Amino acid sequence: MELATGTEPRPEYLAFELAGAARKLVEGVMLVRPGENVVITADTAADWRVVEATAQAAHAAGAIATVLLYETRPTAVVEPPAPVAAAVARSNVWIEFAYAYVLHTPAFRAAMTAGSRYICLTGMDVPMMVNTIGRVDYPRLIALGETLRGLVEAADEVRVSSPGGTDLLAYNRGRKVRQSGKLADTRGEPIMLGGQVSWCPMEETIQGRLVFDGALWPPMELGLLREPVTLTLEKGAIVAIDGGSEARTFERWLRSFRDEKMLWLAHYSLGFNPGVTRPTGRIVEDERVFGCIEFGFGSQGAQIRGKTWSAASHTDGVVLAPSIYLDGVPLEVEGAYVHPQVVAACRALALPGY
Repeated sequence: MELATGTEPRPEYLAFELAGAARKLVEGVMLVRPGENVVITADTAADWRVVEATAQAAHAAGAIATVLLYETRPTAVVEPPAPVAAAVARSNVWIEFAYAYVLHTPAFRAAMTAGSRYICLTGMDVPMMVNTIGRVDYPRLIALGETLRGLVEAADEVRVSSPGGTDLLAYNRGRKVRQSGKLADTRGEPIMLGGQVSWCPMEETIQGRLVFDGALWPPMELGLLREPVTLTLEKGAIVAIDGGSEARTFERWLRSFRDEKMLWLAHYSLGFNPGVTRPTGRIVEDERVFGCIEFGFGSQGAQIRGKTWSAASHTDGVVLAPSIYLDGVPLEVEGAYVHPQVVAACRALALPGY
């Protein structure tokens, strides 16, 4: 019987397709070489089929595959058990499937300093791996990302609006833009699932209203949103949160840390993985709904190339069907890319509607 989330629990479900996607992740994305130590971390909320398939693919590639399973922490950005922290610091490649991910923790920073090539795939299940990796033309996806990265980086003024009520203005002032969904070709550089470019405009220039209407996670109580959560921002920081019960849950969670940096906007991210057509409640997938824009609050990693700071945690929210204008020129309108260079890259991916 199919689950309400759309995930079939049987072990044979998409088994062949999963094997191909895991091999693509290991060899084509993480660029694993024979003899490398590949550490795969998962908590008890992770999909074991994905973990096992990835370990098998790493072993088949000639690597030394080690799988570490531990209890699910109450929220994300919590330090993992000490043996896990020690293992990832000694890895050549670290693939994280833990639902309560450890990105931005001391263990994460130590592994990056030691030179591990890391990818965060929190919440990834079988359909997600098949749809966002196995069935995607990764080289052309990266080419689309490079087109988006170049256009955003060349712009100064960035205005974002949405049917849900977002109206946000900021200025890049020469800030760099990173394709976070790149290949793992650099030691000590964290990457994410393909289909995302990330940056932060000059923080003090970020002003306006931000309305999350797709997904928001953590806190654990949220995920797929049932009602909008509205944030008012001044100089890159939240000054008001409005909405219903989910907005109140979010505000209580943010303020529970007693850390003002949890209110600071850490990054903008454009989502464009063609394997994601709607939010599901799994944040790595939701951040890549094709045509969405996602915003993070809390810790800002050095890879964003902004001011860089550590906060008590980190959270991400998704705005659906945005309109984005770069120096007054439309990049996309209500979730559909309209810039000629981006349209051409979408056509190369054979995407419907382009």
